[in-house]
Amino acid sequence: RLAESKQFAFDTETDGLNPLTASIVAASFAPEEGEAYYLPLPQDFDEACAILQPLDALMRNTEILKMAQNAKFDQKLLARYGVSSATPLFDTLVAHYLIAPDQRHNLDTLAEQYLGYRTIAYSDLSEKKNFDRHRDVAEEFLADYAAEDADVVRRLYPLLREQLEKEQQEKLFWEVEMPLVGVLESMEREGVQLDVQRLHEVSEKLSNDLRETEEQIFHWAGHPFNVSSPKQVGVVLFEELGLQAKGKKTKTNTYSTSEEVLSKCLDQHPIVQKVLDYRGLKKLIGTYTEALPELVYPDGRLRTSYNQAVTVTGRLSSSDPNLQNIPIRSSMGQEIRSAFVPRSSEFTFLSADYSQIELRLMAHFSQDEHLIKAFVEGEDVHRSTAARIYNVAPEEVTPLQRSHAKTANFGIIYGISAYGLSQRLNIDASEASALISSYFENYPSVRAYMEECVQKARKLGYTETLLGRRRYLPDINSRSATVRQFAERNAVNAPIQGTAADLIKVAMIRIDAKMRERNMRSKMIMQVHDELNFDAYLPEVDELRALVHQEMCQALPGLRVPLEVEIGVGSSWLEAH
Repeated sequence: RLAESKQFAFDTETDGLNPLTASIVAASFAPEEGEAYYLPLPQDFDEACAILQPLDALMRNTEILKMAQNAKFDQKLLARYGVSSATPLFDTLVAHYLIAPDQRHNLDTLAEQYLGYRTIAYSDLSEKKNFDRHRDVAEEFLADYAAEDADVVRRLYPLLREQLEKEQQEKLFWEVEMPLVGVLESMEREGVQLDVQRLHEVSEKLSNDLRETEEQIFHWAGHPFNVSSPKQVGVVLFEELGLQAKGKKTKTNTYSTSEEVLSKCLDQHPIVQKVLDYRGLKKLIGTYTEALPELVYPDGRLRTSYNQAVTVTGRLSSSDPNLQNIPIRSSMGQEIRSAFVPRSSEFTFLSADYSQIELRLMAHFSQDEHLIKAFVEGEDVHRSTAARIYNVAPEEVTPLQRSHAKTANFGIIYGISAYGLSQRLNIDASEASALISSYFENYPSVRAYMEECVQKARKLGYTETLLGRRRYLPDINSRSATVRQFAERNAVNAPIQGTAADLIKVAMIRIDAKMRERNMRSKMIMQVHDELNFDAYLPEVDELRALVHQEMCQALPGLRVPLEVEIGVGSSWLEAH
């Protein structure tokens, strides 16, 4: 029946939430609306593979369109049973993400929103809390539940496809987001090698640093206390040591000791920095050095899930574990990267990172001649910015002026206020205000672009990236100044952040395709913000470096400024980056 149809929706029922370890309990298929089939599978793996074997040819048949909700999950699961990924594929979750990036995209919500239909709740399958789908659910009930999912996806398809067309998101969907599903699947299956012993060493060093920091805090406080307790920290800082609290008390009438509040008290007492250091070390230990070894698979590799439909800007996020948040500014955060290593002695670690990508995109969007000139001529853009806003020759720019210009360059993109800049640079608000005024006098096209972004968003209700990805801004005309200004900042930043997201996605798709074409043994293993990481097979290092550089630099032709990619190779992520 499926082989005769032009399209069908598919779904899997599993006994777990990790597609790399769960078993398939059943699969369901819907070739037409209102027509769905339930395929129960035995617990014996080989038997289940034999039953699913004919599905492989259907998935590879390019004449038949396949649809699924969050297809990456089902396809990673099916791959273990010998079934190829679907091509062509329509993912309802990703489609809705492009249509309404800031809404929920789960199937129950979509069924209610588009079909006015309430699906069977998972909790209704059994009265037991932690039930086994093989043993605790009646076959007919599980059949209804599974078939309903496939049928709902099949019914959603024409409605979402029509909306993609209406919102002009079809090209982005078919040329970027759908090919990316397969690339992410492959990266998630590969994972990255983790040197657990190295991580234990880092953990030990961090624990020593934590103890020393705690002792210094006790020294300044004059007695021991629980540094992890915000309430006790508040009492020590603001009552015992008499610091001037620049934050309000919380609802429970205790002092706020948030990072923002403490940052404002840094110049009042050395204990404040130590408390912030303590929290940073504690987080590194709890989130990474102690947690990551527990998540390593038996083959020594760490595997994350890349989320394609979470951020409103179009950027990928990662979870279980979140590899995007490993801090890189602190030396100890960098040390954690030393535990990410090549898969074997035949490989090395290759890291490729876009340089100043958002500033380059600002230069392109604003068409500012001075910014464009700085990038085209390969100048140090922060130095040339400092020279302009401080009205000195480039060679006379001091390190402090360059640092201020760098903060201004990146802050302007995010719509930083004079107050925000003064806090960031630890200067008074009038000096920060003069700095911003000088910036806009020297880069008038940047100000004009920012104003144009806001006006366009007011008129259309959304902003767009170079590839047409939209970010909707319903608050852009809000009566509340605070709410409206937040939307205005997003109106300026979303096209830049979103284009950077589109750029690296296109690069990933092209690099992956070229690596497959050439049958390379190297593997793309991680994406972190503007950076791609690879297990580079030693005989292929030069070829891979050239390929990655070319595809990342040429992912979006027609930019007014050249893209720069820094590529490093080493025995770990730290050494390569």
